[in-house]
Amino acid sequence: MLKSLTVWNFALLEHVQVEFGAGLNILTGETGAGKSILIDSLGAILGQRISASAIRTGCEWLRVEAVFTLEDEALGLHELLAQQAIDDSEGMLIITRQVTRGGRSMVLVNGCHVTLAVLKAIGAYLVDIHGQNENLALLKEESQFSLLDHYDADLAEALAAYRHVYEEWRACCRQYAEKEQAAREYAQRLDMLRWQDNEIATAQLKENEDEELEAEIRKLSHAEKIAGYVEESYNLLASGSKEGVGVLAALARVKKDLQDMSRYDSSLANAQKMVEEAVISLQEASYELRDYGETLEFSPERLNKLQSRMDVIYRLRKKYGATIADVLAHQQKVQQELSAIENYDDDMAERKARIAALEAELTQKAQTLTQLRNRAAGELSAAIGGQLAALGMPKAVFRIEVSAAAGFQANGADDVAMYFSANPGEAEQPLQKVASGGELSRIALAIKAVAAARDSSVPSMVFDEIDTGIGGRTAQMVAERIALVARFKQVLCITHLPQIACMADVHLYISKATAGDSTVTQVRQLSERERISEIARMASGADMTAASLDNAKEMVSHAKIRKESLEKN
Repeated sequence: MLKSLTVWNFALLEHVQVEFGAGLNILTGETGAGKSILIDSLGAILGQRISASAIRTGCEWLRVEAVFTLEDEALGLHELLAQQAIDDSEGMLIITRQVTRGGRSMVLVNGCHVTLAVLKAIGAYLVDIHGQNENLALLKEESQFSLLDHYDADLAEALAAYRHVYEEWRACCRQYAEKEQAAREYAQRLDMLRWQDNEIATAQLKENEDEELEAEIRKLSHAEKIAGYVEESYNLLASGSKEGVGVLAALARVKKDLQDMSRYDSSLANAQKMVEEAVISLQEASYELRDYGETLEFSPERLNKLQSRMDVIYRLRKKYGATIADVLAHQQKVQQELSAIENYDDDMAERKARIAALEAELTQKAQTLTQLRNRAAGELSAAIGGQLAALGMPKAVFRIEVSAAAGFQANGADDVAMYFSANPGEAEQPLQKVASGGELSRIALAIKAVAAARDSSVPSMVFDEIDTGIGGRTAQMVAERIALVARFKQVLCITHLPQIACMADVHLYISKATAGDSTVTQVRQLSERERISEIARMASGADMTAASLDNAKEMVSHAKIRKESLEKN
């Protein structure tokens, strides 16, 4: 629900803050005071395009800010906000839009920047504006489907069940077509896959084989150097060299000297122990060096064989992956694709059977939808026709027709069209071909009066001068229908008719004042006494009398009785 609207520098609106209430919010004022400008500023919040020409003369920017409270039932809106990472956990939505004279635009939703397209999508969940231009939405096929399908709970449930099967059917058909298209390339693809599988299989790869081979090749390639290092190390430990005795022989002397000394002084006992341990460790090292040197062999044939094997592995890794594990994983994918291609006929037969089964199920569910739609169309047409008669169109005919569509669609196997005839003797024709702007406004009101209790899609509605060209008894019936809609929705209504104004739950008066060269529009909520005066002015003109005030009081009193009656019914 719209809680408040604040406007800066929008045409005649220099700085206006308007608080709205639940139920019926009536906006009145002299012609040209700026009522429609206020609705235009709300439209800007809902994503409608505004140009820099709307900026107030002498200003460089305009800004509009609206505060909405959110209902838990608005699941589609909550999902959309979540997709945009917009937090709505506090049940509040603050939308700000600013446009500069240079053409730059900024949109903030709860402090997050969004595009105009996203704002428009959000606005569709918040407010439904009905004026002579906005009623063109009635002519859209999706709007007509939505009106009919939300009228009956059984119909909405049947549509959800149909769409569940429809989405699976579409996915199966798409996969079947893709596989059929790919089959044209299967012959060439099959040869390549078999060749790849055979090439990898012939290599008989083993996990981590390349690491082991590389280590052995490195060893064999430097076998002579390794042998020299081993021999020199062993000789230095065991046999000594031209420069002196071997390390082990020298340590043996140190060990003996320390043992002899310990008979006279035990101060170096720890050093003696370390030397003894070093002798043992180095002796073991010399044995390992000796054994390694005796087993070390250099085989050119073995090296050539290993290098040839690594060449095979390098080639496969270059083609199919960085490691042997990657190459083997690629082979597994190749084998799976080969299996799918080789089982193509069986797979396609299974898919075709599944599509046929889904089509049979879709046919049954589509028939159920058609039956429910025909029933709902008859009831809804009669109800809307009754409302149109009460709205001053007693001879009008309104009919919703359900006809067979060409194949399965997202909404079933039906086409929905609205037909209208305003006068006797005129053939019924599609709504968009015969209805004038004023007729569309009343048709929209009739539809909303019938469907408001069932329609939970948008919490707030705007009727912009829907009363154009009517008066008397028709004006009274229009007022009662708007009040009826306001029982289920928040309604903002611009009107010039006292019959409608007296139904207000909140009455806002819009006035225009001139100071020097500047004109400013102001908006204020009227007290009960001020309401009476405004309704009297609307009914009798500027020259109010005691009689006109009494008449206004009687209208307000009668309106309260009618609203109470609507509540009971």
